[in-house]
Amino acid sequence: MTILNQLNRAMEYIEANIDNDLAPDDVSNVTSYSSYHFGRLFYYIADMPLSEYIRKRKLSHAAMKLQKDGAKVIDLAVTYGYDSADSFSRAFVKQHGITPSAARQAGVSLTIFSPLTFQIKIEGVQAMNVRIEQKEAFNAVGIGRRFKNEETDKISGFWDEKFNDGSLDRLKKQINRNDLIGVCGHMDDKKGDFLYMIGLLCEEGANTEGFSVIKTPASTWAVFRSDDFKKNPFGAEIPKLFQNAYKEWLPSSGYEKVEGRDGEIYDMEFYGVTDEGKFYEEVWLSVKKA
Repeated sequence: MTILNQLNRAMEYIEANIDNDLAPDDVSNVTSYSSYHFGRLFYYIADMPLSEYIRKRKLSHAAMKLQKDGAKVIDLAVTYGYDSADSFSRAFVKQHGITPSAARQAGVSLTIFSPLTFQIKIEGVQAMNVRIEQKEAFNAVGIGRRFKNEETDKISGFWDEKFNDGSLDRLKKQINRNDLIGVCGHMDDKKGDFLYMIGLLCEEGANTEGFSVIKTPASTWAVFRSDDFKKNPFGAEIPKLFQNAYKEWLPSSGYEKVEGRDGEIYDMEFYGVTDEGKFYEEVWLSVKKA
C-alpha cells in the first residue's frame, strides 16, 4: 500500500470514528506505521500534528451538531473526549472564536476544518539533494531525552540546553570527535514517546562512561543534504530537509519509510567543513523499496 493510500485510509478511519473515543494511536493502527512514524509523516505532509487535526475535526463536528441538532454542551464534551463542559467550551472558543451557546444562533461564523484528502500535486521542479546509501551497523554515544510524539518542536530547546550547560563539550572531548548528530529511536507506542539523542558516532571500545549508547543496525538510508552555507543558525536547515523528505520526495520516490531511526547530521566543525569553508546539514531516513 502506497504512502498516499495509507494516509487517505487513516483519514477515512478518523471520519468513521470521529464521534468515538479516538486517539492518534488508534489512527496509526490502520497503517503499517508505528504511532511515532505515522505522526511524523502526517506532520510534515499536513503541516500540523495529527492530534491537532483530530481535535479540529471533532470541534468542527461539534459546531455543526450545535447548529443543526441543538445538542447539549455536556453531551458534546463527553462525545468528543473532554473532561468537563468547561474544558470543551474553552477549546470550542479557541477554534471558533465564540462560545458553544453563541454557536446556536443563526448567522454566526464558525471555523470548520474539512476532512483532508492526500494526492500527488506537481507544482514545479524543485531541486533536491538526495542520495540512497547503504550503511553497516553503527553506534552513537551521547545524551538522550524522551519526548512525546507531538513534542518534536521541543528538540531545538534540548540542543540549546546541552550546548549551554557544557554537556556537549564534555562529550566531544571524551570521544575525541566534533561531528555532532541527532538520532531518533526507541519508540514506545503505548506511552506515545520516543528517545532523542544528541551524540557522536563511536567505535566499539570507545570510552562511553557517563553517556548513553544507541546501536543502529545495518540499513538503507535516504540522505537529504542542504546547500552549503557560510553562516546559518544551528540546525536551521533540518526542518526544511524533513519537510522535503516526507512531503515532496517520499510519496513519489518508490521507497517507503521503515520502522527505524531518523538521523540528523550537523557537520559544523570537523566532518562537514567543505574545502571552501562552508557548512551543510543532513537528514537521514531509514527506507526500503516500496
